[in-house]
Amino acid sequence: MTKFIIIRGNSGSGKTVIARNLRNVVEGRVLLVEQDMVRRHMLNVCDKPNNTAIQLIKTIILYGFIHCDYVILEGILNKKKYGDMLNGLIEYEGVETYAYYFDLPFKETVRRHLMKKDTDFGEEKMAKWFVANDFLGLEHEKTITSEMSIEDMILKIQNDIK
Repeated sequence: MTKFIIIRGNSGSGKTVIARNLRNVVEGRVLLVEQDMVRRHMLNVCDKPNNTAIQLIKTIILYGFIHCDYVILEGILNKKKYGDMLNGLIEYEGVETYAYYFDLPFKETVRRHLMKKDTDFGEEKMAKWFVANDFLGLEHEKTITSEMSIEDMILKIQNDIK
């Protein structure tokens, strides 16, 4: 049975770091799908409702459900834009879903973002994109808080998916 791990939250919260670290510690075939990689680098499309990245992400995830032990999806994945696609994937038969949402204050996301070496946007753009409390509303969705270290987050997810 494939384990589907969704890691969501606002820009700058640390999702990519956690997803990449998690990929390196789980055993088995792992597919990591990064929203920014698909949307910005592969397709170069704006993050608006019904953008073409949504369907490509879904297609890649479905491939992973067939061929991988773990599928990790990470990104902002705003509920209004990606919620229908995510809910459809969550209901996919034969897949165990684990959902995590970075619930961080705006100032913390900016602080974390500014720690990166290469950034192509700043606080003003982040403020436009920021959506507080963008939970999917799943019964088993877990919250990642600013008090948790990278090690704590990885351990939490590893313990959940055992």
